[in-house]
Amino acid sequence: MAADSFKITLAQLNPTAGDIAGNAAKVREARAKAATDGADLVVLPELFLSGGLAYDVEPLCRAAIEALAHETADSGPAVLIGTPWADDGKLHDAMALLDAGRIAATRFKINLADGHQQRLFTRGPAAGPVSVRGVRIGIAIGEDIWPEALGGENVVETLAETGAELILVAAAARYVLGEGDRRLSAAVARVTESDLPLIWLNLTGGQGDDVFDGASFALNADLSMAVQLPAFVDDVSTLAWRRGNDGWQCRGPVSPLIDGEEADYAARVLGLRDRVAKGGLTGVVLELTADVEAALSLAIAVDALGPAQVRAVMLSGPDTQAPDEAIAAATRLGVAAEVVPIAAAVAGFENILAGPLSHSAHDDLLTSVRATLLKAMASLSGALACRPLQGSGRQTCDVTSGELIRLAALRNRWKPVGALGASGEVIPPDLIDRAPRDADQG
Repeated sequence: MAADSFKITLAQLNPTAGDIAGNAAKVREARAKAATDGADLVVLPELFLSGGLAYDVEPLCRAAIEALAHETADSGPAVLIGTPWADDGKLHDAMALLDAGRIAATRFKINLADGHQQRLFTRGPAAGPVSVRGVRIGIAIGEDIWPEALGGENVVETLAETGAELILVAAAARYVLGEGDRRLSAAVARVTESDLPLIWLNLTGGQGDDVFDGASFALNADLSMAVQLPAFVDDVSTLAWRRGNDGWQCRGPVSPLIDGEEADYAARVLGLRDRVAKGGLTGVVLELTADVEAALSLAIAVDALGPAQVRAVMLSGPDTQAPDEAIAAATRLGVAAEVVPIAAAVAGFENILAGPLSHSAHDDLLTSVRATLLKAMASLSGALACRPLQGSGRQTCDVTSGELIRLAALRNRWKPVGALGASGEVIPPDLIDRAPRDADQG
């Protein structure tokens, strides 16, 4: 008999690259919550078990999958999890369904995103839905939802034609400003074509230069928003689906989403937090100067790590002194500003070079000395050396002066959920007022 109700737990979580045991522990925690909620199925995102890695970890992932599958013999929720998977000598970006003590099914990604994925993985064959507790679920992975962009197969159309009742998209989608609209548009197109409800589940967290923003959602077949999970935070939510005359429907939590500059700031905070935590670092050592870029970098660091893990260093050259605004920025965020004179180090280099330096050569020497000292101080304490707006991934690079000003002004009136820094005006307004403007800002 076909089921009339079905509970799915979405585990929007933050894995660590290569930490198979730690990621498997998160699967177990999510499954335990799903069991408490009476769920039939708990779902983890694309490549969750490996933390996004594929190199040399497939045997470890396979062993972990087999252990997790064995645990599903307890009659609790089934597990659907993303993992690299070798089949017939070829490596796939896969979703594995674990139920009743066994690996019940695997499905492979078809539309590989780019040259990197195409070098790592073999595209999978088209396949029909999997059956979980009497419900036929069509599985799509990542870019399988975007056939237009890749010139690939319409995976969702194939799943609908082969009997799927519900589409589940497991993703590992990087944060890009404005990307949320593109994701939703693709989901709307697939729901419109298939007349089926669709769930889109994403990773959270920072991995190297990338940040994954979560923001998972579900659409009913009538295109109404069934569920919206928050962005940039972990979330494990159980959705109750019911079968009606028009198919499966759900009315779950719809969290407000941050976007624009708020999302950009939150991505920087999450990226830096995970870069330090996943790298086993003790914190950051950051150069503090009297400009808005350095003050904003300090705010991001404190929001990510807390003031105790942030060391703010002013590298005072022969012709500079510790400016009041830089000290004020550190004080407002609870960080002691440390002044480190570098005149002796600069003089030592000048003696070695044995000759008068041009103005530009002298400036280059100052820059090199600052960078070397910052890196050495960080290395001695096992920390990350950060110059302004570095350290939290590619999303912090190439920031225009206008964006700096807007982000600094934003931080003085708002901070993201989970930020560890003080609320309120933490960046001295004088620094914002004196910041250079882009040409189009006047």
